[in-house]
Amino acid sequence: MPDSELILLLSRGQFALTIGMHIVLAAFSLGLAQWLVLTEAMWLLTKKPRWFTAYRFWLKIFVMTVAVGAVSGVVMEFQFGSNWGPLSQKAGGILGPLMFFEVLVAFFLESALTGVMFFGLNRIGPKTHFVVTCCVAIGALISAVWILAANSWMQTPVGFITDAAGRFHPTDWLTILRAPSFPWRLAHMVLAAFIGTAFMVIGVGAWRLLHHPQSASARLMVSVSLWLALVMLPVQIVVGDLHGENTLKHQPQKVAAMEGDWHRPPPGAGEPMRLFAIPLQDEQRNLAEIAIPDVASLYLRHNLSGQIKSLSEFPPQDIPPVAIVFFAFRAMVGLGIAMLGLAVAGLVLRLRKSLWRSRRFLTLAVLMSPAGFIAMLAGWVVTEVGRQPWTIWGLLRTEESVSNLPLSLLTGSFIAIGITYAIAFALGLFYLFRYTVTFSAKEASEPWRI
Repeated sequence: MPDSELILLLSRGQFALTIGMHIVLAAFSLGLAQWLVLTEAMWLLTKKPRWFTAYRFWLKIFVMTVAVGAVSGVVMEFQFGSNWGPLSQKAGGILGPLMFFEVLVAFFLESALTGVMFFGLNRIGPKTHFVVTCCVAIGALISAVWILAANSWMQTPVGFITDAAGRFHPTDWLTILRAPSFPWRLAHMVLAAFIGTAFMVIGVGAWRLLHHPQSASARLMVSVSLWLALVMLPVQIVVGDLHGENTLKHQPQKVAAMEGDWHRPPPGAGEPMRLFAIPLQDEQRNLAEIAIPDVASLYLRHNLSGQIKSLSEFPPQDIPPVAIVFFAFRAMVGLGIAMLGLAVAGLVLRLRKSLWRSRRFLTLAVLMSPAGFIAMLAGWVVTEVGRQPWTIWGLLRTEESVSNLPLSLLTGSFIAIGITYAIAFALGLFYLFRYTVTFSAKEASEPWRI
C-alpha cells in the first residue's frame, strides 16, 4: 500500500476512534442531563426520598462523564488542524465558527455549571440548584445543536460560495444552520442519546434490583426509564424513516449502500429487503443473499413497487465502502428492534404485576444496558462511512482533505491515542461498576433542608 493511502487510512482511523469514544460520552452527558432535570424536578414536587436518591446516584457519574467528554472532545477537534489541515484551510471559514460556539457552550455553560451542580448540592437552595441543573441540560442540548449543524453542513452543504483557491465562504448563516439534513439529524441523534441513556439507567437499576430487590430508587430507575423507552423508540422509528427519506433525496448512494442494492429490480417489481448478504464491491454483487421481495419499497418509497437508484448507476469512485455501511445499518436496526422488544416485555410484566419478580427480565435488562449506545455508534458509522469518499459531500474528497504527515508520527499518535482512550474507558467502566456495587442509599438520601 502506498504511503499516501496508508496516511489517509490511519488519519481516518484515528479520527474514527476519537469521535467514536467522544460521541458516546457526549450522548451520555446529554441524556443524563435531562434525566437529572427529571429526577430533581420530581424530588422538589413530591419530596419523596427515592427521587433524590436517584438524582444523587447519577450526579457523580454525570460529572465524570462531562469531565472526560470535554477532554476527549478537545483531542478530536485538534485533529482538524493536525490531521486534516487542507479541510480546515478550505472549510475553516464555515466549520470554525460552528466548532467555536460548540466549545464555548460546552466549556463555559455545561462544564462550569456542572461544578456548581456537584459542589453546590447542599450549599445553595434547592430551587436555585434546580435552575443550575436546567442550565446544564440546556447547555448540553445547545452544544449538540452546534456540532450537528457542522456535520449536517458537511453532509448537505448550502449557503456558501467558493473562491479561486477552492475555499468555502459563508453567504447566509441562517441557510447554513438550516442545512437540509440538519432537523432530522438533530432529532435522530438527540433521541438516540436519550434512548441510550434510558437503557443504561434501566440496566444499572436492574442490576441493583437483582442484589437489593427492595431498593426504591432502583425500582424508580427501571420503571421510569422503561416508560421513557416505550415512548421514545416508536418516535425514533418515525424520525429515522423521515431522516432516511431526506438521505435518499440528498445522498442516494448512501441509501443504496445501506440496502446493498447493486442493480435495480425488474420493471414493476419492488425493492427487496435484504436480511443478510455479503457485499462484494469489486464484483458489484452480493454473496449469500437472504432477502424478502418488495418489502424494502415499503420503507424506502412507501409502496410495494417503488425503486431507488442502485449502486451500479453511480461512478465506482463515488460509492462508499458498501459492506461496512450495510452491516452497520443492520446492527443499528436490529438493536433498535431488540430494545423495543425489551420495553414491550417490561410493559407486559408491569401489567401482570410481576416486573420486579422476573429475574430473567432484570438479567436481560442488564445485558441490554449498552445496546442504545452501540446502536448509536452503528448509526454514526452509517452516516460517516456512507458519506465517503467525500468530507464535504460532492465538493471535497477525503483524499484531498488529509494532511501529509510523516507516517512514523501518525502511527505513533494513533497508538498513543488508542492506548490512552482504552485506559480511560476501562477505568470509567470500572468506576461505574464499582460505584453501582458500593452505592449506599442511606449515604445518598440526605435531602436538602426545605
